[in-house]
Amino acid sequence: MISLLSLHPDATPRRDAIQHPIAATRGVSHVIFLALFLLSTFTPPARADLTTCAQKLHTGDYVGCIDEARKAIDEGQYHEDWRHHAIRAHLAVGSYEDARTVLEQALSRYHSSIRIRVLGHDVYMRLGQREKAAVLLEQINTLVTNRPWWYTDAPDLVAQGKATLLLEADPRQVLQLLYDRAKKETPGYRDTYLAVGQLALNKHDYAEAAKAFGDGVKRFPQDADLWFGIAQAYAPSDDVKTTEALAKTLELNPNHTGAMLMRADNLIDGEHYEEAGQWLGRALGVNPSEPTAWAYTAVIAHLDNDAAGEAAARERALRYWKTNPLVEHVIGRKLSAKYRFAEGAASQRKSLTFDPNYLAAKMQLAQDLLRLGEVEEGWRLAKEVHQKDGFNVVAYNLITLQDNIAKFTSLENEHFIVRMDAREASIYGDRVLDLLNRARSVLCDKYGMTLKERVTVEIFPDQKDFAIRTFGLPGGSGYLGVCFGKVITANSPAALKQNTANWEAVLWHEFCHVVTLQATRNRMPRWLSEGISVYEEQQANKTWGQAINPTYRRMILEGELTPVGQLSAAFLRAKSALHLQFAYYESSLVVEYIIETAGLDAMRKILSDLHTGIYINEALAKHISPVATLEKDFEAWARKRAEAVAPDADWEPLPKEAVRGGPALDAWLKEHPQSFAGLMLLAGRQFGQEKYDDAKTTLNSILTLYPDYAGDDSALVMLAAVHQQLKETDAEYAVLVKFASLNADHVPTFVRLMELAAAREDWPAVQQYAQRMLAVNPLVSEPWRRLATAAEYRGDHAQAAKAYRVLLQMEPADPAQAHYDLARHLHALGDPQAKRQVLMALEEAPRFREAQKLLLAIRAAQPQPVKPPAPVPPDTHAAPKRGQ
Repeated sequence: MISLLSLHPDATPRRDAIQHPIAATRGVSHVIFLALFLLSTFTPPARADLTTCAQKLHTGDYVGCIDEARKAIDEGQYHEDWRHHAIRAHLAVGSYEDARTVLEQALSRYHSSIRIRVLGHDVYMRLGQREKAAVLLEQINTLVTNRPWWYTDAPDLVAQGKATLLLEADPRQVLQLLYDRAKKETPGYRDTYLAVGQLALNKHDYAEAAKAFGDGVKRFPQDADLWFGIAQAYAPSDDVKTTEALAKTLELNPNHTGAMLMRADNLIDGEHYEEAGQWLGRALGVNPSEPTAWAYTAVIAHLDNDAAGEAAARERALRYWKTNPLVEHVIGRKLSAKYRFAEGAASQRKSLTFDPNYLAAKMQLAQDLLRLGEVEEGWRLAKEVHQKDGFNVVAYNLITLQDNIAKFTSLENEHFIVRMDAREASIYGDRVLDLLNRARSVLCDKYGMTLKERVTVEIFPDQKDFAIRTFGLPGGSGYLGVCFGKVITANSPAALKQNTANWEAVLWHEFCHVVTLQATRNRMPRWLSEGISVYEEQQANKTWGQAINPTYRRMILEGELTPVGQLSAAFLRAKSALHLQFAYYESSLVVEYIIETAGLDAMRKILSDLHTGIYINEALAKHISPVATLEKDFEAWARKRAEAVAPDADWEPLPKEAVRGGPALDAWLKEHPQSFAGLMLLAGRQFGQEKYDDAKTTLNSILTLYPDYAGDDSALVMLAAVHQQLKETDAEYAVLVKFASLNADHVPTFVRLMELAAAREDWPAVQQYAQRMLAVNPLVSEPWRRLATAAEYRGDHAQAAKAYRVLLQMEPADPAQAHYDLARHLHALGDPQAKRQVLMALEEAPRFREAQKLLLAIRAAQPQPVKPPAPVPPDTHAAPKRGQ
């Protein structure tokens, strides 16, 4: 059938929004345009007699709405909306057969109603009668085609839009030609805002959805459905607004099953299964036939290894529609959210057997497969979704990303496949493989794990690409890396812009997830997975991971520890970025406590139990203690750990007047001479006033109280700056060495240590701190210059050649010199590439005499000794200069 409603997309959307074209006309039947030109001003008839019924429908008194509608219908009330309200109320309470009865009576009475038919499509679909639902769409097409001037009011325009979208039309044209016109003609029609917002949600355009629902709430502040739309729109980005909107929804409609299901969804994510079950019970109390509620019930049963309960819940979910693809899609989506991607993918495949064109399942399956490392099929499915729905933002993002990944270089060995930017791979790809090999050797042995498949690691120089590969949409700026079990995604140093992180620590952390997730078949709570990874960072390198600091100390002692049984939720509903970081730290403390008190073997046994499907609380009770006891004992242990931090320091908060400095601070310190916060503030003031000797005294007092604080605001950093100002180079060097032993990614410290070590001609130290800096950012020239110089002095031609090769990729200010330096070391190594490099130097600078001499020596096959350059003072580079 050729339908005037079958509109097709003809342009590619932006990654994150539905486009609003100035003129989107291609593919629209001329009859639609005729209908739009004939639109006239519509004034809805008075509905005073319908107000109470509608109010009951929208506030959740569905039974009352049904009773009033039945009474009006029995009395012969003609208005179509009585049937609308009755059908919607029957659907809300799960009486689908009664809804069909009212529908079919209405269809026999309202022969030309397209609104009844759109609603009827929903009724028949819930009953699994897809053929009858399709007939209604055909009837809508015929009615609008034959008499377009009849369907010109806002309700009919919105109905046309819904029908058109069901026929896979171009969303932009629906938005412009139908929904926008409906809003313009009748701004007070609520269903327009709901339709626009739902369209945006379906395409993952959450910003547009928030705007549409927000505009609706301004006009209808007491409308529960619009508030629920706001909750859905902000769910990916703002927990506070989502929570507030959900609360408002349930305040206005205590029986809003959508809001109840969303609450349950969030609780399942937070591993609060009992509470989630209570919300599902409430939803099923309103609608015992709600398939999504039964799908969530099946998920909880699956996670609890209750096969019988899972099967029963599935059967109830499919009671009316035996091949409803939504049910398996929801089950699979939630299992994938638990990192059970193989199980989730299996559910999506089953969903697609019910409906091969169900794009939500196909899109989720594509993402699951990509996370399982089955990239060929994953990319193919994403492409299929994009071809079918050009406005699916996730599909478009992935297709675009695939083009970017195709340009990556692959580095492979028997254990790993590393995909990364070609230039970055040539600079530090070998370091990546070496780090991963070491992590595999240490962690697999420690946890008794044998990995049977290669692990894929993808490193992205663009944070947006990382987010799309990881989450499907831009965002996730707080994440450095993510592990899915067999696939790791990570940001490269280039993606972090002005921020810094030790990429070696990140990859070690993520590979630890590979070990623990595979050891448990991805059946472990979020807190335990993260806790082990942070713990193992510190075991590998004491500067990695997270260490206690004044803020964490205060949070522990002020009762902000999350109970162990609720720790996973702390990652999902953190009040702030600080609280999220504290969740990682606390999780690592729990792991440390378990291993310290019960031993590593107990942790291995817990992981083994999780592998067999035993729930975490049961495993903890079996090998450690019941969760309630564990929580109590751990809190006492953690408090002792916090109290041991600078025990002689005065941790009382500064009063406001003392924070401003001046006499108030002096008076405070007179009464609290060991105030950590007060002394830090005083030292900062003294440094700013260039009272360096006074600052040195104050800072040494602080370090007596708290010598091992590793934060970027450590007293060690300021003391080193004081020594630098006083030209006390040896003291500065000693302080910086101490700080570097505590901090993994403070780049200014590594830069200064390289300078000072070079001036002392301590080439091993230069090399050490250059390597430390490369673990943070290998994409800058400074550490490579220092490595080259140190290698020259140590006679390490291979290391020097490698450093100069990298420097040549960084657009050196003097490329001729860099080519010459590389040629010198290659010649010393007997590498025939030396001639090519010296020729390139001469191409840049034909009169470069040293290069000319080297070329002659190469031609004569005479090795030329490499003379180290003169020592270089601090703050200068050690690379030798080219003569004229």
